[in-house]
Formats: sequence, C-alpha cells, structure tokens
Amino acid sequence: MGSGNWIVDNLNSALQTWNGKMTEIWSLVSTSPENFKGGGIWRVIVNINEALQAIGCALLVLFFVMGVIKTFGSFTELKRPEVVFKCFIRFVLAQAAVTYGMELMKSLFQIAQGTVTAIMGAAGVITISPTTLPSEMITTIKSVGLLESIPLWAVTLLGSLFIWVLSLVMILTVYSRFFKLYIATAIAPIPLSSFAGQPSSSIGIAFLKSYAAICLESCIMVLACIIFSKFASTPPAMGSSSLAPATLVWNYIGELIFNMLVLVGSIKMSDRIIRELMGLG
Repeated sequence: MGSGNWIVDNLNSALQTWNGKMTEIWSLVSTSPENFKGGGIWRVIVNINEALQAIGCALLVLFFVMGVIKTFGSFTELKRPEVVFKCFIRFVLAQAAVTYGMELMKSLFQIAQGTVTAIMGAAGVITISPTTLPSEMITTIKSVGLLESIPLWAVTLLGSLFIWVLSLVMILTVYSRFFKLYIATAIAPIPLSSFAGQPSSSIGIAFLKSYAAICLESCIMVLACIIFSKFASTPPAMGSSSLAPATLVWNYIGELIFNMLVLVGSIKMSDRIIRELMGLG
C-alpha cells in the first residue's frame, strides 16, 4: 500500500525488491540440485551424465595406456606381479569413479549442505531480517516542500537504481552456482576417467576439488547473508537533524548501499574466497 509520497514509495519499492531477493537467496542456498525448479533440470543432467559415461569408459583405456607408457620405462617392469596388480587396481578404481561418480558428487553436495545447515543453526537465524525505511526518514521526507523535494527525487532515483542493480547482481550470482553445479555434474565422467593413468590423475583431482569448491560456495553466501542481517538490524545513522533533508537522505542511502555492496561483493567473490581457502588458486 502506498504512503502517498512518491519518494517514500520509490525507496520502499527498491527495498522490497532487495528483501525479496534476499529471501530467495536464503531459500536457494538450502535447496539441492535435485529439487531446484522442480527437479526437471536435474533429470536432464543425469541423462547427459549417463550418456557421457560411455565416452568416459573409452577414455579410461586411453589414459591407462598413456599412464603405463609414461610411468614404466620398459614392458619388462610389467612382468612383475605387484606392478600388474597395481595397474589393475588403478584401472578398476577409475572405472568405478566414472560409473559411480554421480553418487560421489551427491555425497560432496550433502556434506556442503550439512555445513550450511550447521551454520544456520549455530547463528540462530531462521529468516533474513528485512531492510526497511526508518520512520524518522519517512517523516523527514514528507516534511519537505516542493522545491526542496527536487534534489530528493534525484537522490532517490539514483539510490533506488543502485539497490535494484545490486539485487539483480546478487541473485544472478547465486543462480550461476546452480549452473556451474549442473555443468560440472554433466561432464563429470570425462575428467574422472583421467584417474586411470597416474600422470593424468591430477586432472581428476583438480575436478573433484573444483566441484567441492562450487558446493562450498553456499557456505560463504550464507555467512555473508547472516553478517548483513546483523547490519540490517541496526539502520544506518541519519546524521544531525540540522542538515538539509537531501543530505540526510543521501547519508542514509549512501551507508545503506555501502553495506549492500559489501554483501554483494562477498557473494560475488564466494568462488574466489573458497578457492583460496582450498588452495586452488
């Protein structure tokens, strides 16, 4: 319901958009890929993964032969039973990784989701506190005359535009995490087949680390949202009442946007943060 003041209604509209995206993010970080958008996308990804398993099995032989040639100087060494047994075990384990890689990745995601749940429980935050316009700010805006409201219109339009853009950037970053999960899951049989050869096994290890990093991005996102919710519970200071209304509104919007920028920056850089923590560069 409108307040009867265009400036107040415009700011409230921008904050409602922000609060809606925050609530959506809070829901997305606790949603599994199987349940995202009704699970239709996940079923397609599973079908692609199963289709690529045939290619992965073919690559197993290639990586295995390449690994044997690079690891052993001559075929004489392969006559030793322990060497043959070691190569056989490596090939079997690599085949199991290709065949049951989906279960492995599900386990990694469940561990990440368990971490997210533990963070939410320890923080005691069930829902994100909404960001609202303080009543003092509403009173100040409504008390200005027509001429004084002109600079307020400019400040409000600029601030609202920033808030809407930050909301879109934030939600797009969270959605992109699901895209990365789906893409990595779909092509998993190909990099996992590299475990068949010792020299190429670093490809599979790097893939699993990267997949674990994508899963753990949700932990950084949740922590960022929790920290911001504590900031949001204490509204930005309006400043001295002797200042001009446009200055008061600009001070409030400036500090509010700064806090939002910190949150959006943390969510945007969640992949970089988790990769640095995991030593992936």
